[in-house]
This record gives sequence, C-alpha cells and structure tokens, in this order.
Amino acid sequence: MHTIDLRSDTLTKPSAAMRKAMANAEVGDDVFGEDPTVNRLEEVAAEKTGKEAALFVSSGTMANLVSLLTHCSRGDEVILGDQAHIFFYEQGGCAALGGIHPRTVPNLPDGTLNLEDVEAAIRADNVHFPITRVIALENTHNRCLGTPLPPAYMDQVKALADKYALKIHVDGARIFNAAAALETDAANLLQHADSVSFCLSKGLGAPVGSLVCGRQDFIERARRNRKVVGGGMRQAGILAAAGLVALEENIHHLPTDHANALKLALGLAELSGIELDPSGVHTNIVFFKVNHPKLNAETLSAALGEAGVKALALGPDLLRAVTHYHITAQDIDQALIVFKKILQTA
Repeated sequence: MHTIDLRSDTLTKPSAAMRKAMANAEVGDDVFGEDPTVNRLEEVAAEKTGKEAALFVSSGTMANLVSLLTHCSRGDEVILGDQAHIFFYEQGGCAALGGIHPRTVPNLPDGTLNLEDVEAAIRADNVHFPITRVIALENTHNRCLGTPLPPAYMDQVKALADKYALKIHVDGARIFNAAAALETDAANLLQHADSVSFCLSKGLGAPVGSLVCGRQDFIERARRNRKVVGGGMRQAGILAAAGLVALEENIHHLPTDHANALKLALGLAELSGIELDPSGVHTNIVFFKVNHPKLNAETLSAALGEAGVKALALGPDLLRAVTHYHITAQDIDQALIVFKKILQTA
C-alpha cells in the first residue's frame, strides 16, 4: 500500500539526482577545510542568503546552538518567542551546553514578537542581570502555522536591535519556504540578520545537514564552536553534494508544496469533525483541530495510519500535516478521501 506520509518534511528521501551526486562527489577532509564539495555548498549557501560565509553542520539544532554559542558568552541572554523551536524542541541546549539564558516573550499568532514586549525584556546595565546579546526569530514559524515573517517586520526588529546594540539570529529552518510564499528571495528576508540557520533536510529534501550563514569573522568563530560540540565532519562532501542539488534544483519545487498544503487545508475545512481556517495556511504546514464526538487527535492519527495516511498528533485535539516533494496533488486527493471516510464512519 502506498503510504502518504504527512508527518513532516524531514521524511523526504534523496532524489535520484542527489544519489548520483553523492556517489560522484569529490571529497576531502572538511576539518582541514579541504573538502571541495563542502566548500562549494558553503559558497552557494552564503550567496543565497546574502551573507559573506557559511558553515555546514549536521542538523538545525546544531546550527542554532553553534550560532548562539558564537553570539553569546556564558551568562548572556537571548530573547526569543515562547513558541520558538530553539526554546521548545532543542532540549534547552543553549542553556545546558552554553550557559546562555533564554528570555521568552509571547509569540503572536503570526509568529512575530510584539516589539514592545521585546524592548521591555532587554536588560538594563545592572550587575544583577544577565547581559542581553541577541534577539532570535523563526522564519517560517513552525508552531505558528508555518507563517513567514515579512521584510517590513524585519525592518522594525533591526531598528530595535540597533537601538540597543543587539544581534539578530534567524532560525530559518524553512527560510526558502518563506521566500517562496512571499515571492522574494531569502537574501531579502535576511538582510538584517547577523546570522541565519537553515535546513537542507526539510522541504529541500536532502538527507542530512544545515547551514549557518553570517559575516566571515562570525563563521570563523562558529567553526570553532562546531568543533567543540562534536560537529567536525571529515569527508562530508558526500552529504554536501545532496545539499547542492537541494539548493540548485529542489528549491524550485517549494511553491508546489505550498499549493498542495492549501489544497489539503481547503478539503479538510469542508469535513465535519475538523476545525481549520485555510486562510492561515501560507506555506507547507497545515495545523487542524479535531472536534469529532468519537475521535481525538491520537485516535484519528491511528486510524489514518492504518489506512495509509500519516499525520502527526501534537496534542489532545491537534494534528499537523506537512507537504513535501514526495507528496503529489493526487496524494492530497486520496488523503482527503481517507479523512472523509474515517470521520463519517467512526
């Protein structure tokens, strides 16, 4: 049975072009800076994000950790949203491994932070307080419906950061989804960011890897921090080759993923037992509530799985579906048939 797996865009498998590139990749020792394929990937990543340099790391969590370690010393503070991936899903790594204090302010429904809240959270120069060093944003925002942050908002954050001499880090795990949704390029969205992390292994479809991008001196320091957290890889060009295909080819498929997500949302919104506002779907992530008298998120997820459709239960009544390049419009049609049948026969 063909499984339609909508749990996450991390579930993609390498394309044929990626496998060929990986098999033929020219490699060297990346810790010595001698892997030509890694070096090329870092050049392309820096170019696409509008930054001077980039660093290839194993995961998005490592990318965010290395970025914060590079911006902050032990006892310093980062301001971020209470729904941020860094705060919610990365095991408190900045605190556990870096001694960096997270100061949360509420995320608004669109993933932004109220700038009055951010300004109020910035510490005064007082020996009792940590030193505020960086504002961390997320674009697109996973837990806020996969919503992209527009350039106008980044302009406002930049003005506030400059007022207090703070740095801006963007967790851009899906920054190219944001760029596609806003019909711009990633560099435009990141022009005010001092650092950005982005994932190759989500919608871009590579099997492994993320990039940290920023100024040349920042990346040089970040390379040391990658090493200390065990992220120094050797002949990593085998992985970087897939990342190059992701950035050169798969990036163009993202609008199709977004169209499929909207198609799914529109179909689900018509079903009795599902609560969903399709106007909130901007990229490839669809959140919806289960308000069925006989089903909750877990039981609906289990029933869907038995019928060949996988969606991720995130709470008692909350499910998430994520489209990616393995999911076709025909898959969405079939998934909606399965949803309808289960909801009607439960």
